[in-house]
Amino acid sequence: MSSSAFALTCIRCSLFLRILSPVEVCEQSPATASNHSSAQLREKTAMEGWKSHVRAGLFQRDCTQKDPFSGIFNTLSKLAEQLDLRDTLWDEVQRPSSEGDGGLTVDHRELYLQLRESEHITEKLSQTVSDLTTVMYLKDAELQYCHSQVSRYRKEAVTQAREANLLQASLSEFEFTLASQSKELAALRLEQWELKEGLAAAWREKEELLERWMDEKKEEAERVNRHNDTQERWHRFTRRLNKHHRREMLRPSEQTDDW
Repeated sequence: MSSSAFALTCIRCSLFLRILSPVEVCEQSPATASNHSSAQLREKTAMEGWKSHVRAGLFQRDCTQKDPFSGIFNTLSKLAEQLDLRDTLWDEVQRPSSEGDGGLTVDHRELYLQLRESEHITEKLSQTVSDLTTVMYLKDAELQYCHSQVSRYRKEAVTQAREANLLQASLSEFEFTLASQSKELAALRLEQWELKEGLAAAWREKEELLERWMDEKKEEAERVNRHNDTQERWHRFTRRLNKHHRREMLRPSEQTDDW
């Protein structure tokens, strides 16, 4: 490699290192450990925020400083490569030929340089075409794969849309059923409340009837007792009356006997 090519390479390396130096600083993270998980979490959150801030600053710097010079770097690389090729070809031209004719003339050397450069450019273009063809095939295969994925996802989307419609219909049906059952439940609760009220009223009426029946039974028992007492008194009175009547009947017979 010639001195000019070496100098250009050094310049490119220095520029590349200057561009990447902030990234290396960015990737350094403080290794401070904490005994408490909460402190570690706060430190990690702060570090993530700092990293995001630095990344945003580097991205902004690349957009304003690095990206505008990317074309210059590419052109510089191509020119350095052409310079290396010309130096190599020039060294070949400067060497005397094996036939001892003293080398080529200036025009022949220039034509030879142009021819070799054209051959080199042709080789590079052929390689570039081959690489682009390979990339094109890969992109074509990737595109076909993407199309197949899109078709599959479209089918899945259609299927999921149908399932979603069915689920929506089922949900609407369930909501209608739930509303109907809620109304029926409210009606049943109202009917249950009415039945409870009726049962309570029936129990109260039963208690009242039982109390009345007990009172009537008590009164009837009292009437029966009074009737029995009356019958007992009547029987005693009848016996006394019969006894008195027999006595009265016996008195005339005794008087007759005395006569």
